[in-house]
Amino acid sequence: MKFTISREKFLQPLQLVSGAVERRHTLPILSNVLIKVSEDALWLTGTDLEVELISSIKLEGEFSEGEITVPAKKLFDIIRGISDGTDISFSLDGNKALIRAGRGRYTLSTLSANDYPNLEDWEGEVEFEISCSDLKRLIDSTHFSMAQQDVRYYLNGMSLETEDNIIRTVATDGHRLALCRLEYNNTLPARQVIIPRKGVLEISRLIGEDDKLLKIQIGANHLRLFSSDFIFTSKLVDGRFPDYRRVLPKDGDKTVLASKAVLKEAFSRAAILSNEKFRGVRLNLSSGELKITANNPEQEEAEEIVDVDYQGDDLEIGFNVAYLIDVLNALVSEKVQISLSDSNASALIQDAEDDAALYVIMPMRL
Repeated sequence: MKFTISREKFLQPLQLVSGAVERRHTLPILSNVLIKVSEDALWLTGTDLEVELISSIKLEGEFSEGEITVPAKKLFDIIRGISDGTDISFSLDGNKALIRAGRGRYTLSTLSANDYPNLEDWEGEVEFEISCSDLKRLIDSTHFSMAQQDVRYYLNGMSLETEDNIIRTVATDGHRLALCRLEYNNTLPARQVIIPRKGVLEISRLIGEDDKLLKIQIGANHLRLFSSDFIFTSKLVDGRFPDYRRVLPKDGDKTVLASKAVLKEAFSRAAILSNEKFRGVRLNLSSGELKITANNPEQEEAEEIVDVDYQGDDLEIGFNVAYLIDVLNALVSEKVQISLSDSNASALIQDAEDDAALYVIMPMRL
């Protein structure tokens, strides 16, 4: 097995697949990247058994087919450190990989490609195309509400749902919920799956804001993304996602309209003096005005007063300020709408001009 390739062409797919490689793993081969030459192309694969990334690049010049695995991080660091415009020659010398670049020569240990784990073959049951920008919006609008290492393992991921002409993403950690929906131009079969946290973050890293089309395949236990640059596969979480429709507040009779930027700045300043552990802030609503207060065990206090469009009864309610800031970061409009009913009920937050994304935050007792 051998090939020659420019440093730039080698670095891009290598950087792509390295994100899927597990750096601290009990199986040494999972720290390696699979390098395969076949069909006039160089194929690179990285996996941690939960997600798998494959990227390929067309080869020019002389090459011979074969496959081997080498340590991913060491290979990436070597290629990244080589000067731009340098041609890299890769070959095997016994049980070592030999890399030549300019006057440099590097040998890396290898493990057999036969031992490299492949996610098993499976059939796609639901298939559709979506632009990178649309998928990015669906993920970035919700992923911050995923749980982290919760014993309720089905919360450590994001629900992806297809239904008629709607694609919907939902994430919740039990204290807050984020939902985003996209109207699709065709009818889709009804299906709901849970993409694990690592899969969600990896997809967000891989795709840009452009209109390049992606093909998504959903199987019984896997989800696969096809792009012109990569093929990404993630296992799905085997569990049932909670019925999020039951927690969407329906009876919020108090509506607040405010500037997103002004609110975000006020919450960010108040957060400095909130309790570092509980992050609570108190909101006092009165006609045309919102007072935000925060304090901490050192007896320090912050108070912010913001002009808002509100004409209802006075209301006092507490929230985790970090949750409020996360939502304001995800909203796209200049104006934010908050619907409330009483001090013990959840708040429903959304863009004032667009209800494609909805956010629910449970109140705190302060």
